[in-house]
Formats: sequence, C-alpha cells, structure tokens
Amino acid sequence: MSFIGDLEHLPIVDVIQLLHTARKSGTLIVRSGKGEAQLVFCEGFIVSANHANNSVRIGNILVKMGAIGQETLDRALTDQRNAGESRQTLIATLIEGGMVEPDAAYKGLETLIEMTIVEVLTWSTGTFELDVDNLIISDEYRYFPEKLQKDIYLNTQSVLMDALRIYDESMRDGNIAEATFADEPPVDVPVSAPPPAAQKVAAPEISADILGLADIDELVPKVQPVFIGVREEDPTEPHRQKLRKELADIPAVEQERLYSFLAAVSAPADIGQTPQNGPPLAVIIFSHSEIMSHALTTVCKHEGMFVFATDDEQNLDMIIDQSITRKLVPILILDQPQQQAEGIALLQQKRSVCPELTILQLATANQYLFTLQALREGARAVLPRPDRQGSPETFVDELLLFLGATCRYLHNSFDSENSLVIREYVQSSSALSRLSEPAEIAMLLLQFAGAICDRALTLVVGRDGLISERGIGIGQPRNAGPSLPDKITIPLDRQSPFRDAVERGARYFDKADSPLFQDCLFASIGAPVADPVLLLPIKRMGRVIALIYGDFRLSAATPLQLELLDTLTRQAELVLDTTFYKSRLKRSAPTA
Repeated sequence: MSFIGDLEHLPIVDVIQLLHTARKSGTLIVRSGKGEAQLVFCEGFIVSANHANNSVRIGNILVKMGAIGQETLDRALTDQRNAGESRQTLIATLIEGGMVEPDAAYKGLETLIEMTIVEVLTWSTGTFELDVDNLIISDEYRYFPEKLQKDIYLNTQSVLMDALRIYDESMRDGNIAEATFADEPPVDVPVSAPPPAAQKVAAPEISADILGLADIDELVPKVQPVFIGVREEDPTEPHRQKLRKELADIPAVEQERLYSFLAAVSAPADIGQTPQNGPPLAVIIFSHSEIMSHALTTVCKHEGMFVFATDDEQNLDMIIDQSITRKLVPILILDQPQQQAEGIALLQQKRSVCPELTILQLATANQYLFTLQALREGARAVLPRPDRQGSPETFVDELLLFLGATCRYLHNSFDSENSLVIREYVQSSSALSRLSEPAEIAMLLLQFAGAICDRALTLVVGRDGLISERGIGIGQPRNAGPSLPDKITIPLDRQSPFRDAVERGARYFDKADSPLFQDCLFASIGAPVADPVLLLPIKRMGRVIALIYGDFRLSAATPLQLELLDTLTRQAELVLDTTFYKSRLKRSAPTA
C-alpha cells in the first residue's frame, strides 16, 4: 500500500499527474460501481492498462486499427493456447510471429491506455489504490515481455492530454452526457465466474463509442452458465487479503474478531454526511503500518468521512491542498514514526507549510518524551495507539478500542463549520494587506460574511438611505459567489435597526422585527427561515459607509465566527483609514 483515496475529492487526473511527477511504480487500481480499471506505472511512466470493459482488449483494438486481420488474431490466439509452458502474451506472440509491426502494437497499446483513462474520467465517485508491490504481468497488463528487450514507457503527460482532449470533444459532441457520470450499481457475478482478482464487471461502452470501437466483438467467447445466481461472497475476504501477512503473529481467533469487525463496518455511510454541521472532515492518514492504515480507513469511511491514506511524504501536500480547495476540513493523522526525530521533523514541516492544519499524532504509551515533543511542536493531540510488539495477544482488543475512541474523538472535537471559517479568516486577513480600494475591501468582507451566513448583502450608505449592492446566496446558490441582485432602497428617516447601526456603528444581531425588514428587504429577497439576522457596519474615518446584512437557516453563527467577523472588519477599517490618509497626504504634497 502506498496511496488510497476517494475519487470525489481527488480526481483521477490529479492522481495520475502525482504518480508521474513522483516517479512512482506500481499498479493504480480504480474502482467504482461501473467496474474496475488498472493503469500500470513504471517510474512515473504508464506502461500498460486494463479497461473496465472486457470487450476492449489489445487484440480487438489492433483489428479495428487495421494492423492485423481477424484471421491473424485467431491464428495468434490458437498459437498462444497451444504453446503450453512457453505461452507468451498475445502481443509477444504477434510480434515474434511476424504478424504485426512493433510500432503498430505500440500504437494499439497507447490507444488502450487512452481509452482506459477516458473511461475513468467519467467516474465521479469511487476509490483508487496504488499497489506499489504489484507490477502485474499478464495479457491485460504487460504486452512487451523483457525477452523482447523493449519496454513501453508512454509519456504520461502526453497520453493524459490526449485522453482529456478526447473526453472534451466527446462532451462537446454529446457522446458523453452528464447523467452517465453517476456510478451504476455493481453487476451480480455469476457463480461460474473466475476468481475476483481476474473478474472485471462490464461497464457501459462509453470509451469504445468515443474511439469508434463500439462494434468490437468479444476476444474470448463467453460460455453461458446453466444457472446464474447471486454469488455469495465472504465479506471478510477483502480484509483477509489485506492483512493476512501482517497479522501472522496474532492468534487466529483474534484475527477472526478483527476481520468480522472490519467487515461489519465496511459498508460506508453517505460520504460527507457526518453528524457535524458544515463541510465534512477529510481524514489524511500517514502510516507505514498496513494494519493501522487499513483499519482507520475502513472505520472513518463508515463514519461518513473522506479518507486518504499514504506512506509517502511526497503525497501529503497535494492531498492537503486538494482538501482545502474543495472546502473540506483536513485532519492529518501521523502514525508513530519509525524514527522519532523524523516524526518530529515531519510534524514541524507540515505546521510551517499549513499553520491552520489540524495534526493528530499517534504514539504508544511508553513514548513519553516523544509525546511531549509532538505537543510542543503543534500537534492538536497525541492519541495512544495499540502496541503490537508489547502485547500481541491483546493487540486486537486494544486496536478495536483505539478505533472506536478515535472516531468518537474526531466527531466530538472538531466543529467543521468553525474550522472552515477560521481558514477563511486566515486567507482573508492575508489578502487585506494587498487591497486598497474601498470596493475591493467591501467585497472581501462580503465574501467572508458569506462563509458564515446563508445569505449576505452589502448595503451602501447614500443620501436617500441604504442602497443594495452585491450579494451572496440571493437569487442563486451560495457557492456561485457574489451576484448583483435587484436594487433595494431602505430609508433611514425613521427609527430602526438599520438607522441605529449607521448612527452608532454597532453590530446588530437580533430579531428581524422592524417593519423595514419586511417591507423593504424581505419583499425583494424573501424572508429568512429563522432569526436572528446580522447588520455589520463598515466604517471609514469613524463614519459608517456601508452595512453588511446576513441571515441564517436553522442555526445562527457561533460566537467565535462573529468575533472573527468583527476582527476582520476592524482590520479592514484600518486599511481604509490608512488608504484615506495616504491619499490626502498625496493631494496636499507640494508639486515640484
């Protein structure tokens, strides 16, 4: 295991580019309800692929390209079946028999890889896993054996760009519809099917249509079984395959307990539907322990969290950046390091790169000094992990307790909404130093208010009262950004919360019980679901020049969020005052 995660928040394009940049070798296995596809990497280059659709095979592709005829393919398949122990891959049989030119075979492989990438680009959900210990060599994967002294190292970026071009053209021409992106439920496997490792679930022939290969016949005729039923699979088997070697020193009875527990929680909850309000957690696990990584991944997915796991430091920054970009709340879990000094150095490095990142450190009970060092260097908490070396007979008991406690801690200790707002505050505060125009500063405050409120609206103080400007969540979805709603005018000639906020310069956070709310504001934008509402003054040189209105749905802003909004507003007012002074000094300076 080196790298696993969910496609929804780490698209396959980013994963492929990362593997290329990091010069990774291994088999990238991509799974969704449509089936399973593989891409094989060698030092960052794509060397082979296996399409999710069984009809898309290298022999079929060569026939469709005109590189060989159907008779040639049939003869090569016969030669291959009769070769006995000296059996070679189909491509090797074709090349060594002089039945296909090597360049044509190379082009066929490139086409197969492009088709595979285009297919997985249509998978909006699913999982990926890089198996660095497995470079699969078979007819589906490695087409040029070593004895031919020719390895295929396709330029990953070039192939990826070609696949994206094909994908975009197909979207433009209507060959791929948005509706096809939703993953379909898995197809039941016949009882006579081959073992799971070799079985591929047939997927819709999207990619074959794209490249004009939809009419390719099956390479190997399928024998219809006499009885097709639902295959009953052992739910513990995936966990056995993952952990059998790792748990060799654990008593068999204890192993069964762990397998049964993991099988029971393997069915994930709806991803992102965590008990917290706000965006879901993205749990990023860094561990060299297959047991710890697999167990934590399984239970966190069951709890509805997005999970990424890796044992390579080079992957961490990209995963963290992607999580933040997609409005997730990243929680980095660092497993007990192999060397304590290296563990502290990694923690320091991640804290320096991303100060707002929450880091949880795992350590065994006897690592007293390491625990204190980790807390001193910025770990949010140090969680005790089970010590397999110290007590293998009680390891499973301790692991199950650890998994339950960790999930409870994640749910109880992290307010996702506050974490997101804190991150928005840090970014907004940093951006203020680069702004000078009042319109830009007002927009920044509106966007920050939009991160807290369901709807936000800027009201500029004019001669005839308050005049609406830009809004967020008004007339269009909140995530669509600022918009320009219909103009609204609110008079200031009578007593109201609007007038009090302008005259006193104090924040209003209370019920919308003034008639002006109903008659002037809600008549245009609609009434909020619930109280309270927010009126936030923006001042320049002590005078209120605008108000930001905000409302909420079922729950109002937390005290922390309001304090951050007040603090950012004060910072913005200082920038406005400084800009005003600079402008006045510039105008009053004598000219040469």
